[in-house]
Amino acid sequence: MKRKIELLAPGGDLDSIKAAIVAGADAIYCGLDKFNARLRATNITFDDLVGILALAHRHGCRVFLTLNIMMVESDIPVVVDILNQLVNTRLDGVIVQDLGVFYLLSQYFKGLKIHASTQLTTHNEGQIKFLSKLGATRVNLSRELNIREIKPLTLAGHKENISTEVFVHGSYCISFSGICYMSSVHGGNSGNRGRCSQPCRDRYVSTQEGHDFPLNLKDNSAYFDLKSLADAGVDAIKIEGRMKAFHYVYTVTNSYRKQLQSLNHRNQPVDDCGDLYRVFNRGFSNSFMVGAIGRNMFSDHPRNHSATHLCEGNRNSKDKITKVATTEPYDIIADHKAVVRGKIEHLGIAKVPLTVRIAGKSGTPLKVSVYSPDTSFVVSSESCLAIQRRACTGLQLTTEMFLERLKAVNETEYYIDHLELEDLEPGLHLPLRELKLIKKRLLFILNGSRDHIKPIDLPVFANLNNAKTKPTLSLLIASTKDLYLCNETCADILFQLPNDLKRECLALVALLTRNQGLIPWFPSILIGEDYAAAVRLLHQVQPRRIVTNNTGIAYEAWKEKIPWIAGPYLNTANSLSLASLKENFECSGAFVSNELSKLQIKRINPPEDFKLYYSIYHPTLLLTSRQCLFYQVTGCEKDTMDDACISHCEKSSIITNLKRVSFFIKKTKGNYSSIYYQTNFLNTEIVTDFPFLFSSFLIDLRDIETKTKTELDKSNLVQLFENHLGGHANSSRDLNRCILPTTNTLYKKGI
Repeated sequence: MKRKIELLAPGGDLDSIKAAIVAGADAIYCGLDKFNARLRATNITFDDLVGILALAHRHGCRVFLTLNIMMVESDIPVVVDILNQLVNTRLDGVIVQDLGVFYLLSQYFKGLKIHASTQLTTHNEGQIKFLSKLGATRVNLSRELNIREIKPLTLAGHKENISTEVFVHGSYCISFSGICYMSSVHGGNSGNRGRCSQPCRDRYVSTQEGHDFPLNLKDNSAYFDLKSLADAGVDAIKIEGRMKAFHYVYTVTNSYRKQLQSLNHRNQPVDDCGDLYRVFNRGFSNSFMVGAIGRNMFSDHPRNHSATHLCEGNRNSKDKITKVATTEPYDIIADHKAVVRGKIEHLGIAKVPLTVRIAGKSGTPLKVSVYSPDTSFVVSSESCLAIQRRACTGLQLTTEMFLERLKAVNETEYYIDHLELEDLEPGLHLPLRELKLIKKRLLFILNGSRDHIKPIDLPVFANLNNAKTKPTLSLLIASTKDLYLCNETCADILFQLPNDLKRECLALVALLTRNQGLIPWFPSILIGEDYAAAVRLLHQVQPRRIVTNNTGIAYEAWKEKIPWIAGPYLNTANSLSLASLKENFECSGAFVSNELSKLQIKRINPPEDFKLYYSIYHPTLLLTSRQCLFYQVTGCEKDTMDDACISHCEKSSIITNLKRVSFFIKKTKGNYSSIYYQTNFLNTEIVTDFPFLFSSFLIDLRDIETKTKTELDKSNLVQLFENHLGGHANSSRDLNRCILPTTNTLYKKGI
């Protein structure tokens, strides 16, 4: 293996960052104390970051900062302030989820490299092209992909000058990242806001198969797959773990560094992965990576397995079992922590002290000499110094003046420790513009030969919330048996397309061709041949309009000049996201995220000639998984999933947590397994709260079973919603009495 692959390690706190550096990481990703997807980690302050950059760069290690959450409107001013600071550091890149932050970076902060977060669920070629147009230089591919799927995506990325990275170690999510709302809906802690409470790891009422932790997956480990990833062209391998302790980060990073070195130097893998079991783990699986998704990925033990492994690994005799199991593993762990602590305690993030000497006399240029423990340089003025005169427009050169004019130096990785003016002739002056140029040159050199960038102001969009838009109704269906609704209502009919499009493409093309009024609704996940089939369908049908939850299809629609609407699972939540979609891809409208509260929606200002949509009634999707969710619940005769599982399997079941909250597992033919909340979402208030903001309100009429019931047939249900949009008296009351039970908690609380 001759290719250099970047080893990217997590840094949840300062000790973990130091541990990653001494373990040999090529790069570290870390988050500030706000706006990152691991807010429960300790994280770092901006002042820490400047010192961390200096420390990491001295050791040849790059630093990427996570700003990878969905932003609401009130976040944007703070994000702009942060970016104004980051752009003048030597930060190596920013990891982003929100399309509004992409917009800010690509429009106003071009000096910062953009990495697309795993939260963007990147799994097809169109998505890579979409992100390339937004300015991404790297994409983190979905961790559900296998090596055969990763290879063509990496090739596609390289054609767009985008590098790819893949998670190789750490926690698996049961859901596709970015479209998991389980923590948000159930506990009010949105994963898209970095607050995931991991309800998938919780204990549940014992299932039919006898499992108490039916959604708990083992940890990911592709330790023995690194050569295959290199052959697939992957540019970086990423270790998950910003919630993990420093000794975990050191051990895992060190193990993967040794594996990469062995492959590079001997073209042979290290056979022993024992050290990986000595730190936090839930057992390991590489099943996603090798394309063997099955029951062996689950574990009924969601906590740390390391102590158990140490017990089993050190059993020398029957007599020693009790002693090892009760004390020795924890002694070993404590000793290991102490060893790693000793390796990192000498590393510091203090800023580098500078000695600045100012020299010059009348008729000569001002000379500013800068000295640090590592380097020295001299900057001189272009004009010559002159004797201070009463009418002179220059500044008197004093210690206080220089400290004030050069204070921006202290915002870099350096600080002025000593300022010496002994060699400066008294009573001289220099034009103000010359002092500004000197400061600019100093900052340029200290900032790695990059110009200091002035802060930008917050982009302002016109408030269009008062535009008089009369909303219409739209319906989402997924079965041809509901096509009769086309003849019973003037509402737009959206038809949900399946994940398994490769098998059903011809039939769906025929259906959409016969029913030109249907608006295709593209799902979030379209991998490999299913994405290719979706593109073929788009080209052959040429629909008058589409709704898509997949940015790869959005890109193709834009290329084909097909009007498109951003679906609710693209998580649009602020004005800048909407502006980005319109300006870059001629998007005609977008669904506002159902995670937002009334107040958060009120602050959004859509671009001119841009329509907003909102799902007013639907079964509440919690997550979508590539894994079969029935292995641990009702059982399955297959040990490993195959193509027939997606295309032909149709099952449903219920799991209940210890708080007696139920989650409905649904698998329909042609789709991945999904989990829905026990009650449907119904929000009649939004119609009167925002009488003119939305162009259309959606009701979801797909046949998805939850505890929510109604005695009305679909035609009468549609009529009730039409009455409500028409302002009929008591229509909201009628809807809330006919559809029971329901919830709209997120509209009250937001994220």
